[in-house]
Amino acid sequence: MSSQLSLDIRLPPPSGPGRFLVGAGNETAFRQVMAWPDWAAPALVVHGPAGCGKTHLALAWQVQSGAQMGGGADVAALLEAVAVEPAAVAVDGIDAVAGDAEREQALLHLFNLTAQTGRHLLMTAREPPARIAWTLPDLGSRLRAAPQVAVGPPDDGLIQRLLTKLFEDRQLAVAPDVPAYLVPRIERSYAAVLALVERFDRESLRQHRGITVKLAGQLLTESGQGGDTDDGED
Repeated sequence: MSSQLSLDIRLPPPSGPGRFLVGAGNETAFRQVMAWPDWAAPALVVHGPAGCGKTHLALAWQVQSGAQMGGGADVAALLEAVAVEPAAVAVDGIDAVAGDAEREQALLHLFNLTAQTGRHLLMTAREPPARIAWTLPDLGSRLRAAPQVAVGPPDDGLIQRLLTKLFEDRQLAVAPDVPAYLVPRIERSYAAVLALVERFDRESLRQHRGITVKLAGQLLTESGQGGDTDDGED
């Protein structure tokens, strides 16, 4: 059995469907992706802005489907792997394929191969395929015709649930009112939330203390995110 490719990205384990947080911005995409293997077509494109959770959704699908997975720069390696051993495939960030003749050719072959072998291909992108400048006409036409679903930015409720989940995953001592305090003061993206939790984790270890609203405000102020150090007790 060939070794499975994976993205070089730090995510809180586990990343399966049962741990993927669903909110108003991603519910439609989640349901459509997780309907696998009963997709309407062999390929599906998930698109949305940076930080909206496309990679997390692709990773959740990888757990469910056993797919080979890699980024747009890995498309040739993915093609080689599934040519030897047919499997479902996820390509995270097909934007990186556009404009590169070799990568576009590899993605076209991958698209065709997964369909021919009865497998499925999940692709993510920041823009819908119709807005991406493909240089290979056959690839562009196939991607534009493929089923597509959009992911919106996470809403406040999802951001608060995500913060709570990440704090729990890291077993951080965090005051109950901290997540709600943070929501209106931070960027609404998965990447920003992950970076914030990592910083809080480091500071908690360095200072040998739990995270309170006062400490959270201090850390936000230091990072230029407009924290208010007058809120809460230390």
